[in-house]
Amino acid sequence: MFLTLLLLGHTLISVAAIIAGIVVIADLLRGRDSGGLATVFLATALLTSATGFLFPFTVFLPSHGTAIVALVVLAATLPARYSFRLAGPWRAIYAGGAVASLFLLIFVAIAQAFGKVPSLRATAPTQSEPPFLITEGITLAIFVLLGVLAVRRFHPAASAYRPA
Repeated sequence: MFLTLLLLGHTLISVAAIIAGIVVIADLLRGRDSGGLATVFLATALLTSATGFLFPFTVFLPSHGTAIVALVVLAATLPARYSFRLAGPWRAIYAGGAVASLFLLIFVAIAQAFGKVPSLRATAPTQSEPPFLITEGITLAIFVLLGVLAVRRFHPAASAYRPA
């Protein structure tokens, strides 16, 4: 019962993080700050990575590595926004970190889809086949472009930025 509730909670938090992240990144691309929604995104992204370690495991899995990378990214992104208030280089660190955080959530969602959806699993049973690798490669390329654009375009007005 605990594992079922943990899985449900982890999944709902992940979906909330992805939805909030999409809106936050869209705002970054428009040069706007998302305010409280950015807080929701960063908090749910953090919770997604943290709750992943609550599942029982006996060996270190790729998902653990991804979660560690996500936590490291957030370790720079959170202070960039809340401690350094997007000043100077922290603006770019925040924008790039937010995009990287969403990418890692999407990366894991794609891996989960290929692992659990029968039609996708049939195309890439070991997740080392071309359909999976091409999908993840295209996703990475899109997010690299989004990251570059977000860093270039996100210049919130000093008076408009109010940390949540």
